[in-house]
Amino acid sequence: MMAVAAAQKNREMFAIKKSYSIENGYPSRRRSLVDDARFETIVVKQTKQTVLDEARALANDAGLTEEEVVLQNAASASPEAEKESVRAAVVVHLRDGMANLGRILKAVETFHGTVAHIESRQSRSEGVQFDVLVKVDMARSNLLQLIRSLRQTASFGSVSLLSENTNVNVKAPWFPKHASELDGCNHLMTKYEPDLDMNHPGFADQEYRARRKEIAEIAFAYKYGDPIPHINYVDTENATWGVVFGRVKELMVKHACSEYIAVFSKLEQEKIFVKERIPQLQEMSDFLRRNTGFTLRPAAGLLTARDFLASLAFRIFQSTQYVRHVNSPYHTPEPDCIHELLGHMPLLADPSFAQFSQEIGLASLGASDEEIEKLSTVYWFTVEFGLCKEQNEVKAYGAGLLSAYGELLHAISDKPEHRAFDPASTAVQPYQDQEYQPIYYVAESFEDAKEKFRRWVSTMSRPFEVRFNPHTERVEVLDSVDKLDTLVSQLNTEILHLTNAIAKLRQPFC
Repeated sequence: MMAVAAAQKNREMFAIKKSYSIENGYPSRRRSLVDDARFETIVVKQTKQTVLDEARALANDAGLTEEEVVLQNAASASPEAEKESVRAAVVVHLRDGMANLGRILKAVETFHGTVAHIESRQSRSEGVQFDVLVKVDMARSNLLQLIRSLRQTASFGSVSLLSENTNVNVKAPWFPKHASELDGCNHLMTKYEPDLDMNHPGFADQEYRARRKEIAEIAFAYKYGDPIPHINYVDTENATWGVVFGRVKELMVKHACSEYIAVFSKLEQEKIFVKERIPQLQEMSDFLRRNTGFTLRPAAGLLTARDFLASLAFRIFQSTQYVRHVNSPYHTPEPDCIHELLGHMPLLADPSFAQFSQEIGLASLGASDEEIEKLSTVYWFTVEFGLCKEQNEVKAYGAGLLSAYGELLHAISDKPEHRAFDPASTAVQPYQDQEYQPIYYVAESFEDAKEKFRRWVSTMSRPFEVRFNPHTERVEVLDSVDKLDTLVSQLNTEILHLTNAIAKLRQPFC
């Protein structure tokens, strides 16, 4: 579909470091995945309209619909494609009654087509008596000529093409099938970069901006399979980490969920979390792999929503390595490594939370732009700013709360509204990025959140399911009976092993 081609064209246009311009302005606080997704949707629609206009001008036919433009492009791809027979549904609106039905059938015959199905109904459109649906089998090029011919008939109203087994139907957007393909999923949003945003704490600091660029270039050079680059953090960067680390450690005992506290303590025991120095991504990645199978890869900045969520499907978290400005230790306008390490990493080492994060990523693969926006919103109100219940007390599990004590104290106070987490309503809740959130969503537990999320995802429009194979690091698209049969066979073997294990545990000790 043209939307897909336009999206791909847009991705290629902005593939070098900075995907989007700054002309959309800068909110005062931070940039969210929700905004990324919305902006990405706008860009796709604008680019798509431009491509459609160009195609219509080239064909000298302003009435071409999107489906017809795609059909025209497919027909011109090669002589074989032009002659290939397709099935399509054509809708014709008759102004003067059914007497003109014969003209439609005659036109189909003229262009060497076969009528597979025909039906009519009284029209609800003003000035039109009947709507006629005709399903035809004919060559692509002839189908285009048929539509143009019908439109030239004065007794007909509008004529439109609907797709059906024509290879012009809507296709899912491209998505990575293997972890190595994440090398192409590094498109950035330029909002809140220190060399562009005058409100950024580092805007006037040339040394800081040069340091940010240096670390970003290291991330852009990274490829799948490479060791994560070691960053030699300077004293001011380690000092900034130490200030935030101490504050988080002080507040987490009372306000963080038990899973976060447990992993934080484990990270301290293994000397990965120490106040004196910033952990390296490689040592953190190794820790995550041992605990939940998650790994890290360096990111140069704030990724587009689709690219970031896609990485989660592979149990890969794309993390920045630069540090917030020394003059603003408790606030950063965009994700930095302190936010990633203190906010995200402890819970990515928790099995239940890691699975929830991966399921959001899997749901994003092949999703429409509108669904990406909804998934981003769910991510924002859970993984970034989520709350949960523990023994009738509200605790924080969102990374944006655990690494920003000001909003954490606001979130657990009686000032904002607390709502029960429900993906359907959460997904359409407007996001406030100018001030602290007026609304937070509270999950009964991670397991409850996962179950509700799964039910909601099942209602999405994607016509297939996906499954991550940890042995091959590949996402398998479950779109055929053969693939499902193979998977069921594998699952039956695993269930047999589990059943045997349960039986052995139930046997009395001799």
